This record gives sequence, C-alpha cells and structure tokens, in this order.
Amino acid sequence: MTVSLVKRAFKYRFYPTAEQAAELLRTFGCVRKVYNLALAARTEAWTRQERVNYNQTSAMLTEWKKTEELAYLSEVASVPLQQCLRHLQTAFTHFFAKRAGYPRFKSRKKSRLSAEYTTSGFRFRGGKLTLAKMAEPLDIVWSRSLPQDAKPSTVTVSQDAAGRWFVSLLCDDPSVRPLSAMDVTVGVDMGLEHLLTLSTGEKVTNPRHERRDRVALARAQRNLARKAPGDGANRVKARRKVARIHARIADRRRDHLHKLTTRLVRENQTIAIEDLSVRTMVKNRSLARSISDAAWSEFRHMLEYKAAWYGREVIVVDRFFPSSKLCSACGRLAGSLPLHVRTWTCEGCGTTHDRDVNAAKNLKAAGLAVSVCGAGVRPQRRIPGGQPTTKQKTSWREL
Repeated sequence: MTVSLVKRAFKYRFYPTAEQAAELLRTFGCVRKVYNLALAARTEAWTRQERVNYNQTSAMLTEWKKTEELAYLSEVASVPLQQCLRHLQTAFTHFFAKRAGYPRFKSRKKSRLSAEYTTSGFRFRGGKLTLAKMAEPLDIVWSRSLPQDAKPSTVTVSQDAAGRWFVSLLCDDPSVRPLSAMDVTVGVDMGLEHLLTLSTGEKVTNPRHERRDRVALARAQRNLARKAPGDGANRVKARRKVARIHARIADRRRDHLHKLTTRLVRENQTIAIEDLSVRTMVKNRSLARSISDAAWSEFRHMLEYKAAWYGREVIVVDRFFPSSKLCSACGRLAGSLPLHVRTWTCEGCGTTHDRDVNAAKNLKAAGLAVSVCGAGVRPQRRIPGGQPTTKQKTSWREL
C-alpha cells in the first residue's frame, strides 16, 4: 500500500540585510493593500447580491497595477499578491460553508506581517534560499535539517511583533510514518493545578510560563503606557520590549507542549481528552489568565495533528460528560462537587478518589467505549418522570 507523504512546515529564523528587510516590508504592505482592496470589492458585490471569485480579483489586480495611484504594486514580487487573493478566496469558501465568520480587513498594526511565495517566486539550491526581487539569499539559521532532497512547495516569510524574522518552508517529510500499533489507551484530564493528569495516576506539573515573567511584563507594560502615541521611536522601543517578553513566554509554552504531545502520541495508541469550551471558560475573570497560560486549545491542536501523522487516535469526549463526579470504580454519580474539593469518597462503594485521576480514568473508559463499539459519550438528558431522550446514542451510565 502506498503511503502518501506528509506535508510539513519547517520554520527557521533569519537575519535580513537592510535592503532585504526594506523589500520585505514593502511586500507586506502591498499584500495587505491588495487583500483589503479585493475584500472591499467583494463586499460591495455582496451587497448587490453578486459574487466575485478569485479569477475576477486577479484581473482587478492587473488593472490596479496600471493605475497611477497603485503603480507601486508592480515594484514588489507578484506571487505574494496572487497568494493573498487565494487566501481571501479560501476565507470566503469557509464563510459560505458556515465554517467561519465573514472575512475582516487587515489592520496595519494588528495583522500578522507575512508573505507567501510559491515555486515561481523563489529559488532553493544548495541550501540557499533566494526570494524574487532579491539578489542575495537569506541568511537563515538552520537550527534543524530539512528532509533529504527537500523541495519546498511554498515559502512563507513573516515578522513577529518582537521584530524577529522567520521563514517557513513547506516540504514533503518522508520521516513522518505511522508508528507500530499498540494496545495502550490513556485518558487525559486537563487542569490548572496540574496541566495534565493521566489515567495511570501520573500528574504533569503546570509550568505557569506567564507567571515567571509577570513582574517584568507588568513593568514593560507600564513603561509603554507612559509613552504617548506621538512619542515615535521611544514608543516603538517600549512596544517591542513588551512583545519580546510575550514572545519569550509563548516560545517556552510551545516547546513544553510539543514535548508533551509527542510523548503521548508515541506511548499510546488511543488518547481520550475532554472537549473543553475554552472560549467560555476564559470569561471567568479570576481564572482567565491561568486558563490562557495553560493553552489547552493549542495542546489539543498539537495532539490531533500529530496523532494523524503517526496513525494514532484522539477521542474527544463531550464536555457534558460528568468525568469528575462519576465514580470510576462502581459508576455511581456523586452530587455537588465544587472545584475546591480535590478528593471525595463514593457513597456507593466507599472508594476515595483523587478528583483529577478519577476524571482521567472515566475519560479513558469513555474513549475505550467509542474506539471498541462506537458508543457515544454524550450524557443523556432525561425529562422529568420520563425516559431518556433519543438525541444521544448511549448514556454515560452504560459506559
């Protein structure tokens, strides 16, 4: 059986010359301008109940370049401009399929600075990457090796808020192959006191990356707040300092999550996690900072795509499944169980449970039920004095 190669992005930091930085900044500005112009044109057509597709916006781009006002669009590489129109087309496709909201205009200050080049917009030879409109290759720090005989299909150049430059090369990675199957299932309960609790009883400490830099971040933010909008270079320096602290926190958090998710995928065939409504949970002002720092959504995203790479299975248990209150020994459902109660004793069998370990065991059981027989894990709702409703496949009491 032929196994298709996995497309994988390899991201590196690079240090552009003054000329390259100026060229890239011009390109970023033109990409943002073309995207906003095309979005405005499509929005206007939308108000007239008409649809404008990618081919029509591409023709508009050609006409824009001929005008005196937008003639500067011809001074940068054309490939990133065409790519931003394709990205806009994708955004509208998701909108019409009701998978996303209506596309928004790119902001000069808040939007990500990036430009995407396809094979016609760059040259990669002998480990040297040269972009269109540039005479010299980029000075890339090759922190890890590309796959042997790698041929990038796209190259994305970006600059973050801290002023760092990155280049991402999308290549086929033959080293990503399904791992040998194993009969190991684990339940994973996510929390704040402990970042992860496994059904084996292991608890992974929450590093609380943001807390380590909280004092330095507060000092930098106060310094930025004292800078008036017209302070020019001083305000830019203060903003960059805040951004560098945020970047340092995010880098540490991402590195930790990569190590955790890689380990879980390598050691387990099936991983059961809970479907947490993070967007709703962060509305709790007393816990919002800690929840954001835990990055549960990023953890789930990493776990799912790595499981797809290596032939593992991630089962997401419904958020209404009472994993904490359900006794993993006898199946009895406890009554009220406030968050501050970390251990509790089952009234049915007398077993004393650690709240998080018990939840992880119940998630594992629910995951096994799904993987073995396809049972649902959404708790049934009962009408007063009646039978369970038929909206769910099975009750959590049957697990």
